[in-house]
Amino acid sequence: MAKRQADIIHEMDDREVLLHLYLTQFIIITLASVIGFFLFEDLDAFFAIWKLNIKEILLFGGGSAIIVIAIDLILMKSLPKHMYDDGGVNEKVFQKRPIWHIFIICIIVAFSEELFFRGILQTHFGYLIASIVFAILHFRYLYKWTLLIVVISLSFYIGWIYLITENLLVTIFMHFLIDFVFALIIHIKYLHRVLN
Repeated sequence: MAKRQADIIHEMDDREVLLHLYLTQFIIITLASVIGFFLFEDLDAFFAIWKLNIKEILLFGGGSAIIVIAIDLILMKSLPKHMYDDGGVNEKVFQKRPIWHIFIICIIVAFSEELFFRGILQTHFGYLIASIVFAILHFRYLYKWTLLIVVISLSFYIGWIYLITENLLVTIFMHFLIDFVFALIIHIKYLHRVLN
């Protein structure tokens, strides 16, 4: 299944990869909006989970992202490459993309996923349900035990950060930073290969 998905991604051209990516995010945002419409009592309840607390966003969101990035980089350096190989999906998405577009993709992905998983699922169904659904929906990692453990751990960690801050902007910033840093690493490695 994982190999099949990687093969499908490799057969897609750049336009198809982008279309698939944006369509997926649109579906997630639409799903979150529809479910949220029925679950939130009113707009005040919805806006209560969005707190523009810069100190909290930087400390909990930024600090947690740095911890995750550091652990991930250590694992990537310590473990054999095949254990961290996602089948080239992230490379296909990010390696040839300009930095401004990488930035936009990472913001959209962080916003849509955190809105759905933390803002809707965790707020209304709890930490455990949201974290499990997050891990399950990242099914492309199910066949790589290392990536599966990392995704499950990350899911529970982001959920825990939301649990203690009750601030969706914290987890959006955290998710964005993690994705953006690793997307930049993929992009820089690609440029290094091309230029050398």
